[in-house]
Order: sequence, then C-alpha cells, then structure tokens
Amino acid sequence: MVGDAILPAIAARLGALLASPRLRYRPFVVDGTPLGLVDDVRAERLRRLAPDTFAVSDRAIVLDPRLDDADARSAAMSAVADALRQEGALPGWRDERYTVAPSFGMHATFELERGAARYFGVRTYAAHVNGLVRDAAGARMWLARRSPAKAVDPGMLDNLVGGGIRARARVDETLVREAWEEAGIAADIAARAAPAGALHVRRELPDGLQRETIIVHDLELPSDFGPANQDGEAVEHRLVDLCEAARLIGLPGGPDEVTVDASLVVLDFLLRRGAIAPDAPGYLTLEALRHVGAER
Repeated sequence: MVGDAILPAIAARLGALLASPRLRYRPFVVDGTPLGLVDDVRAERLRRLAPDTFAVSDRAIVLDPRLDDADARSAAMSAVADALRQEGALPGWRDERYTVAPSFGMHATFELERGAARYFGVRTYAAHVNGLVRDAAGARMWLARRSPAKAVDPGMLDNLVGGGIRARARVDETLVREAWEEAGIAADIAARAAPAGALHVRRELPDGLQRETIIVHDLELPSDFGPANQDGEAVEHRLVDLCEAARLIGLPGGPDEVTVDASLVVLDFLLRRGAIAPDAPGYLTLEALRHVGAER
C-alpha cells in the first residue's frame, strides 16, 4: 500500500501540470464540427499564412467548406503544416499522420501531420502499457528512460511501452509494434496485454494544446524478463515497486521526473489496483485527475 505521505506531492504536481488552460482558444471547425482548439496567436498566424484555406474570425477558425472530402482536406492541411514547418512553428515534425475525426474509430474527416496536432489542438490517441512483474518481492513495474535526443520530454522516465496511434492503425497493432520497438517484447507476449480503460490529458505546451486520450493496458511479464530497446528511443529501464513508482510520479523535477502522460497512467494503475486506499487523504482529488481532459 502506498503511504499517505506521498499522495499530496502527486496531487500537487499533476494538478499543476493539468490545470485549466490559461490562454483563450477558438474552435477549429471542419464541415460544421469543432475538431480542435487554436489560441489567438496561432489563429492570427493562420489568417496571415493561409487566407484561402481558413476563414479566421474572432469566434472560430473554419476550414474552407469547398474542401469537401477527406483527401482534399488532408492535402490542404498538409500544405499548411509544411508552411508552418518552414516558419519554425512546428518543432516536433514526425513524417507521420494522425486521424482527425469527431470521435475515436470514426472515418477520418482529414489526416494531419503528427507534429501539427497540438498547433491545431485536435484530439489524438495513444496506447500505453504498464509492464508488470509479480514475484516473491510483490508487484513491481517497469519504467523506461526516454532518449535525451527525443523531441518531446527528453531524458524523462516513461511507461515501459507507449506510442501514438497512427492514421488507419488499430490499437492492438500499435501496442504490438511499440512493445517490440521500445522494449523488445515479442508479439505473442504483447498480445496478452489487457485493456484497462482510457485516460484523458489536456494541457498547454509550447507547441500548442495537447488533447490526448490514452488507451491503457496492463501486461504481466515473466520475472526474468529484461527490456531491450530496439529503436534508440529508450536508454535505460528500471524495475520499481509500487511505492517507488508513486514517489517518482510526485517528483516535480530533476533527473527522475516522469512524463505527465506516464505519471497519469501509473496513478491510474495505483488507484485501480487498490495500492492507494479509497479512504486515503485526497483520494477523490487523485481520482479526478485521471479525466481532467475528457470532453464535456
């Protein structure tokens, strides 16, 4: 059981990082549906950069309705993303697209370069895995350290497996691919990961507004398993007990800081598995943090 003394630090750190946005945002509307949120500075940039693609008013940014199918919209948004990149407005270019749609699993309204998702404040989706070991020492959890060369959260601790769900990709195939690339987990083992619900993140970042839904999985691994990164994106792995995992997600900085997304996934696991007692001080505050970014 996680000690009560650790819990205020978790609540304070995640509460601050997931606080309500401070900037004013205008809806980004496509085919009559709000699909994103763009702050005023970025909206004015779009007005200047692509006046034939967007109608920018004080109330909304509307994609040209003459772009009336997914292919046409995707092509137009690709051109805008390229122009933004040339101006240095998209520092995290990936050469990978996300599906943008009114809800998960629907046909794409358009596809968008991953590095532009936060600029337009569109909802993105990711699959994360708690890599777990149960033996005589009790329940423990694998964490990975991100490469210092990563564009996002370099050098920070992360879940054993986690990655964005690409356009036209399934959750299960994303999980299997990421499990191999990030930890050397074979496909037959990765396929045993058990879905454990969804978490929602909303936070302001230098490259825009992150609005992400994380599809969470739990995966029991053999006690003799050793992660082996395949793609250079992780440089260290650490097996920690649940009390240490809780302590780490409460750290506000330093070399062992855990990414916000991974911290939320770890917190969710601790709450679901009863490692944090329901009558612990601040339990409901911690519970609420798991869904601060859910759509209203």
